Amino acid sequence: MSGGFSINVFTDDELYEIHLATLEVLQKTGLFVEDEEALEIFGGHGAIIDKQRKIAKLPPYLVEDAIRSAPEKITLCGRNSKNDVVLESNRVYFTNFGEAIYVDDPYTGEHRISTKEDVANSALLADYLENIDVHWRALGAGDQPPQTLNIHNAHAILPNTSKHCILGAGDRKNLPKIVEIAATIAGAKDKLRERPIFTFNACPTSPLRLTLEFCQIVIDSVRLGVPVNVISMAMSGGSTPVTLAGTLVVHNAEVLGGIALAQLVQKGTPVLYSSSTTSMDLRNGTASVGCPELGMISAAIAKLAQLYQLPCIVAGG
Repeated sequence: MSGGFSINVFTDDELYEIHLATLEVLQKTGLFVEDEEALEIFGGHGAIIDKQRKIAKLPPYLVEDAIRSAPEKITLCGRNSKNDVVLESNRVYFTNFGEAIYVDDPYTGEHRISTKEDVANSALLADYLENIDVHWRALGAGDQPPQTLNIHNAHAILPNTSKHCILGAGDRKNLPKIVEIAATIAGAKDKLRERPIFTFNACPTSPLRLTLEFCQIVIDSVRLGVPVNVISMAMSGGSTPVTLAGTLVVHNAEVLGGIALAQLVQKGTPVLYSSSTTSMDLRNGTASVGCPELGMISAAIAKLAQLYQLPCIVAGG
């Protein structure tokens, strides 16, 4: 739908100050980049690389050029074209949250680990519900080996929904197998590249770490023509500063670092600026996904994405 509800947590001037602070962090502190190829990509485009410490310091022009080259309009294609979702301007859509590892069995009432069958059923349910526009993997196939869990998730989800899906790959080994499943459903690899029916999740590790798996998923997704959802899951007071502004700077640096990597691999590749960042429950040491601060952070992230003219996904809480 067009329009939407807006909360202005920061003024435009304050958002720009967060942007400037982010550029300073990326230039002076830099990002830990675990993958050698990603370090070479950053270094080949002007970043200062410390190979021993695996730190990439990104100059402001590199980051801002990446923001400009990322498309402000993205179509998330469904297997059925009537379910295509066009992300642009102030259009608002909804997806379910994920990834749960337990279910309450609807037939027995048992609270148990989710199975591959549950994953398939959740995709069917999301496909039926008219207010779910995009299906984020809701459950994990807990009855399958951890090393191949993401392949089993994709195998259960993709045939059971006609809507666009957001999936995890886990690592480089799983990624091409998931693409193969999607290409079979789409009809061929060239048809999948023309109309990608899913997006890969890629999650930095706070604070300021682009892990081996993250870098490889971003690089391989771009080369295979699959959109990338760069989503930070920072925790204020845990992996980031306790202040809202400080958390946003770290979050922003991580996501923009991932977006920059994607754009350096191929300019114009579709990326999503996303957030599941929240605050840490300092008493219990857990992520407070339902707290008011998550809503405040998500509102601020949405405004940052509007500043950059990038499509985004934020956690609803």
